[in-house]
Amino acid sequence: MCSQVPAVAYPPPVQLIVQFLEQASKPSVNEQNQVQPPPDNKRNRILKLLALKVAAHLKWDLDVLEKSLSVPVLNMLLNELLCISKVPSGTKHVDVDLASLPPTTAMAILLYNRWAIRTIVQSSFPVKQVKPGPPQLNVMNQMQQEKELTDNILKVLKEQAADSILVLEGALKLSKDLYVHTIRTLDLLAVEPGMVNGETESSTAGLKISAEEIQCQVCYDLGAIYFQQGSTNAAVHEKAKEMFFKTKELIAKNGSSSLHFTIDEERLAGYCQACGVLTLSSDDTSQQATPYSQIHRCMKSGNYQDIVNIFLEDNLTLSLPVQFRQSVLRELFQKSQQGNDALDEVCFKVCMCNTVCDVLQGRTVDVQFCQLFLKPSKEKIDFLLEVCSKSLNLENASEALKRKMAAFLKNLCLGLEDLQLVFMISSHELFMKLLKDDERKLLIDQMRKRSPRINLCTKPVASFYDIPASASVNIGQLEHQLILSVDPWRIRQILIELHGMTSERQFWTISNKWEVPNVYGNVILGIKDSLTRDLVYILMAKGLHCCAIKDFVHAKQLFAACLELVTEFSPKLRQVMLNEMLLLDIYTHEAGPGASGERPPSDLISRVRGYLEMRVPDIPLRQVIAEECVAFLLNWCENEYLTMQVPLPLVQTNPYVKLGQLLAATCKELPGPKESRRTAKDLWEVVVQICSVSNQHKRGNDGRVSLIKHRESTLGIMYRSELLSFIKKLREPLVLTTILSLFVKLHNVREDIVNDIAAEHISIWPSSIPNLQSVDFEAVAVTVKELVSYALTINANNHFWLIIQADIYFATNQYSAALHYYLQAGAVCSDFFNKMVPPDVYTDQVIKRMIKCCSLLNCHTQVAILCQFLREVDYKTAFKALQEQNSHDAMDSYYEYIWDVTILEYLTYLHHKRGETDKRQIAIKAIGQTELNASNPEDVLQLAAQRRKKKFLQAMAKLYF
Repeated sequence: MCSQVPAVAYPPPVQLIVQFLEQASKPSVNEQNQVQPPPDNKRNRILKLLALKVAAHLKWDLDVLEKSLSVPVLNMLLNELLCISKVPSGTKHVDVDLASLPPTTAMAILLYNRWAIRTIVQSSFPVKQVKPGPPQLNVMNQMQQEKELTDNILKVLKEQAADSILVLEGALKLSKDLYVHTIRTLDLLAVEPGMVNGETESSTAGLKISAEEIQCQVCYDLGAIYFQQGSTNAAVHEKAKEMFFKTKELIAKNGSSSLHFTIDEERLAGYCQACGVLTLSSDDTSQQATPYSQIHRCMKSGNYQDIVNIFLEDNLTLSLPVQFRQSVLRELFQKSQQGNDALDEVCFKVCMCNTVCDVLQGRTVDVQFCQLFLKPSKEKIDFLLEVCSKSLNLENASEALKRKMAAFLKNLCLGLEDLQLVFMISSHELFMKLLKDDERKLLIDQMRKRSPRINLCTKPVASFYDIPASASVNIGQLEHQLILSVDPWRIRQILIELHGMTSERQFWTISNKWEVPNVYGNVILGIKDSLTRDLVYILMAKGLHCCAIKDFVHAKQLFAACLELVTEFSPKLRQVMLNEMLLLDIYTHEAGPGASGERPPSDLISRVRGYLEMRVPDIPLRQVIAEECVAFLLNWCENEYLTMQVPLPLVQTNPYVKLGQLLAATCKELPGPKESRRTAKDLWEVVVQICSVSNQHKRGNDGRVSLIKHRESTLGIMYRSELLSFIKKLREPLVLTTILSLFVKLHNVREDIVNDIAAEHISIWPSSIPNLQSVDFEAVAVTVKELVSYALTINANNHFWLIIQADIYFATNQYSAALHYYLQAGAVCSDFFNKMVPPDVYTDQVIKRMIKCCSLLNCHTQVAILCQFLREVDYKTAFKALQEQNSHDAMDSYYEYIWDVTILEYLTYLHHKRGETDKRQIAIKAIGQTELNASNPEDVLQLAAQRRKKKFLQAMAKLYF
């Protein structure tokens, strides 16, 4: 039987406190409908007592209470504690002698003032903002009210902070134990006064808190408030330090486990450390200076050399965190950059100490070390070796540490080009001890490969300056320069030098970033002369890369040099370069003058037409150039050329030209829908074919026949992905609207479609498809979404595109997002609703969809208001919505936006029927406004309606934007 009883989920204790106090503090309404403060009756007193009992169950632990209760609730709870503990109301706590009060009364005053100080300190810390949920006006209002209440309480607490500090300082003088209320003592207090035997005030009642525990808690809280005040008064840090160190002494004396109230010892240690740094004094010998305080003193006094010594010592102990080390180095770098040149050497030395520390702890070498070692010198190597020697105690160091240091020194040798500096490291005592004989031999072999005349013996070599640099080093440096350079003449010079050094390498292969289209690569790699081949390939690859990253200036220089070079020997490559320079000029214009609406020069338009009409045989062509040329002509409304002048063979052979011609013809004839239907039908058929899938039947092992759909069909003139890529090169609004309208219509043709999407010019497209099953409607839906998103990046204020986006969200049940875009569409065409929204934007269909969105979001008052926007007010829907009591909007706050008297009269009746007097009064106030009087002229009524429409839509926009 017991196993069948369901488990009951009880609320946590702190939640009970909130519920009890919330019920006890509910205001009442008198017969005149006036709001009265909560009555002091038996019910409310019992609820407050229950809240105090829950807190007593939690042993008045402020850590628990502060973590779970808001400031207003905890303020109410502690005030009730003061009240029940017989603290005289209106008396300042600072004027009361704690020693003369009953123990529980003194403890209540102490608890309240400790909380006040802790709350002030806590309010000074940054708080991570809670991520807001869906916008709801009633929730937002509650949060705002609670925030205002909290701010008011904090303001009062801060004004009384000095008194609270004095109360706590007075508590430090107490020598007697105190008692805090328990459930039992609270029960005794609830008994009638005549029946109380005085036990609640005696020294034996309640939970005993020793004087030392009280002092420990009070010292900690006083230290925290002193530390906070120290930001404006440095002298107060001394008092904070005294309090925190006294807290540590008391914890050490009594043990943390004996404390009734807990103290965060990690935070306490942090406070002590910070105070030790902030309260530096030359005669302070009571506490041993920590590395933090020493570094702080050095930074303050400008004694930077001592910082280096501290860091050197810490490389053995590794007590300083790496983040602290880096922050010190950053501060030194900042001081150096502000003009203190003497710090350059200090920055280098601190960086060396940090680097060796990183090496010993297995971290990667910082980039700052590499930057400072770009120009190594004898002095720098000397100091680095000193740091390495002092940071590693060879007698006690583990094998792992020795291996890390040895690897670092080996890599340092291999990275240095100056052989004299290499010898300084290899002949150092530490190096000799860390590397075994076989490791040293291997390193010597590696160094010999770099130069045949290196001698890494233990004795100094007579002179290093006559040793020539190796050819491999020079080739590597030149290859590095070749990769970085974008100067065509420097590239040519480097390649000549490289080919002079070796004829075995193909230098166009040294970087995997150099990519040339395959149609060009075959021609270029057919060049017999290796130098010319490398030069042409690299110039073109670098030019294409610069073009891709929009560095058009360097791209033009590289292409011009390449054109000049290939003109001498290859007409085919010359035409290739002319084509690429045309594409570059298109990109340059579109990113520059074209972006601000300036038409391209006639010369560029002529070159684009010339490319499309070009009939030179055997010229390798990139499809993207034809694509960009057609998009360019459409973007600059060259519809006449595309429809009338483009050669017919070109239309038949180039799919982009055909698509461009159909788009141009449809756009050209759009003002007359009847005439445009013929070209629109041709464009429709082409797009439908592109979006169709080829179906194949396949017989399985079980004999059944299954249908296979190939998503990327070859039935059309191009793939759907290619069409989408082409459309995303278009910017002309009419062209985008036309293609968007076509896809919306195609989406709506689907048999199982529930909610149509609206679009401009949708009537020009055919209303049916012969073979409906062949169309991949899933791909069409995805394409519509992508096209609308792209179109809105071109013009985010096109209200027809915004309506399409809203309809898409509506069709996919994303009602909040749909409302956002419906409202945005109205806002952009009405100066944020200061003018009337055009009726062709907010059609009845759009308003009905907004109504449905609000209804499904449970915002029923918004539904009723929107019903007024329809050409014929939908009273049935409005009344049904107003009957809903579980509404997630601002409800009666919206009544001021209702102008239809019938709806207001229904609201008055509804609230009277429910007994909701206050809401009925709001509805009566709204209906009583003179501008809504039915006998007013029509223009006055229209003006009243328009004013309310404007305010309501602006309120909705603030909610959903």
